Amino acid sequence: MKTRTFTTPSGNKIEFTELGFGSASTGNLYRAYTEDEAQATLNAAWDAGIRYFDTAPFYGLGLAETRINHFLRGKKRDSYVLSTKVGRRLGLCKPEERAGIGKFFDTPTRREIFDYSYDGIMRSVEDSLERLGIDRIDILYGHDLDVFTHGSQEAANQRQAEFMAGGYKALLKLRGEGSVKAIGAGINEWQACQKLAEQGDFDIFLLAGRYTLLEQESLETCLPLLQKRGIGVVIGGAYNSGILATGPKPGAFFNYDPAPPEILDRVAKIEAICKKHGVKLVQAALRFPLVHPVVACVIPGAARAGEIALNMDTLAATIPAALWADLKAAGLMRADAPVPA
Repeated sequence: MKTRTFTTPSGNKIEFTELGFGSASTGNLYRAYTEDEAQATLNAAWDAGIRYFDTAPFYGLGLAETRINHFLRGKKRDSYVLSTKVGRRLGLCKPEERAGIGKFFDTPTRREIFDYSYDGIMRSVEDSLERLGIDRIDILYGHDLDVFTHGSQEAANQRQAEFMAGGYKALLKLRGEGSVKAIGAGINEWQACQKLAEQGDFDIFLLAGRYTLLEQESLETCLPLLQKRGIGVVIGGAYNSGILATGPKPGAFFNYDPAPPEILDRVAKIEAICKKHGVKLVQAALRFPLVHPVVACVIPGAARAGEIALNMDTLAATIPAALWADLKAAGLMRADAPVPA
C-alpha cells in the first residue's frame, strides 16, 4: 500500500495510506453485521496495508467506535492514523426515539444531540476516547456542518456560527497542547468546506463526494483555496454513494437517493468511454481524486472483508492517459481537472 506524508499547516506530519477505511458500515449502516463480520472486515483492511481509519460517534450510535476499540487492541498506537468526529453527542432515550431508525440497525438506543459548543466538543472527545479505548486521536473533524444535514442554508449557517464561536476554539486548544495532530471538518458540501477554510485555521477536511469523476465543481474556488493554504483533503464517497461503482443501472444511488435521469445518462457516457479503453468505471472513479495535490487519501466504503480486496484490485488497475483525454474532449470532465500522467 502506497503512503503519502501530509504535513499540516500547523507543522505536524501524518502518514496516510492511499486508501483509508471508513467505518460507517462497521456501525451497521443499512443492515446489521455481526461482531465477527465487522472484525473480519477491519482485519482484512489491516492485512491489506490500510493504516488510516475514520469513524464517528454517529456511526451506529457508538457501535463503530466500540468495534474499532476491539480491533485496535494490542496494536502499537503509532502504527495507524485514527480520526473521529465531534458535534454530535449521544444521549439515552426510549427505543422509538432512537436516532438513525431505518439507516442504522441493531445499535444502542441513543438519540443524537447536536452540540458544536466548546463544552460539547470537549465532552464528545472524552466520550470517543472512552469508546475507542485509546489515549489520543490523530484527527478531529467537526461533523456535518452543512445544508445536507441541517436542512437549510439558514440552519447550516447557525450551526457553523455555533461551531466557530465555541467548538472551533476547543479544537484549537486540543491541537495546541498536542492532544491531536490535525483539526478540520467532515462535511458533505464543498461550499461549507470553503466557508470554514476562509474563517479558521484548519489542517484537513473530509469531503464526502463533491470531488469525483462525476463532480468537479469544487475545482473552481474551493480546492485552489485549500491548496494555497496547504490544507489537505480526505475524499469520502468517491463513488457518489454508489453509481460510480455500480454503473447507471436501474435503482443506482447518487447522493443517497435513486439517481435522476440526467445523472444516469452522464454516467452511462462516462462508462462507455471507460469501456472503450478496457477500464472499469469503478477503477477510473477510485483513481481520479487521488491525483489532485491536496488529496491525501480516499476512503471507499467496505462492509465485508471481500470488499477490501476488491478495493485494492480496483486501485491497482492501469488506466491509459487517453481515457482522461477522451473524457475531457467529450465534456464529461473539467478541462482543468488533474489526471494521472
